[in-house]
Amino acid sequence: MFEPSLALQTAIRSALIASPAVTALVPADRIRAGSSRPDYFPTIVLAAGQTLFLGRASGSQLCARVILDLHVWALEDGADTARQIGGAVMQTLIDPPQAEAFGIDQWDKPSVQWMRDPKPELTACHGVMQLSGVVRWRI
Repeated sequence: MFEPSLALQTAIRSALIASPAVTALVPADRIRAGSSRPDYFPTIVLAAGQTLFLGRASGSQLCARVILDLHVWALEDGADTARQIGGAVMQTLIDPPQAEAFGIDQWDKPSVQWMRDPKPELTACHGVMQLSGVVRWRI
C-alpha cells in the first residue's frame, strides 16, 4: 500500500455496502468514490482524502493520519432521508472499518454538517461527514 487514504476509503466503502441499515436507504452501486455532485439520489460519495504522514513504527511500518470527507446526498422529501442515511452511516462507522492490508490504531468518531442545496430550484439535502483515523501499514 503506497497511499493509505485509498485503502481506508475502500475499507469504509466495504463497511457501508455490508451494512443492511445503509443499503436499505442507498443502493450499493450509489456508494462510490468521487468528487462531484451525483446525478442520482440518494448517493453516498467518498471524496479524496488528506494524508498526514506521522513517521515510522516498529517492524518497518509507516503511520499516517488519514482524513476523508463522506458526502450524503438525498432529495428533501419531508421524511429527512439524508439524515436517516447519515444516522445509518454514523452507526456503521462508529467503530473503525475492518481492514486486511493495514491496521487502524486510532479512529475518531464521525461528525457531520447538514446543508441545503445552494441551487434553490433543486431540493437536495447534502451532508458532509468527516472521518479520521491513524493507520499503520508495512511497505
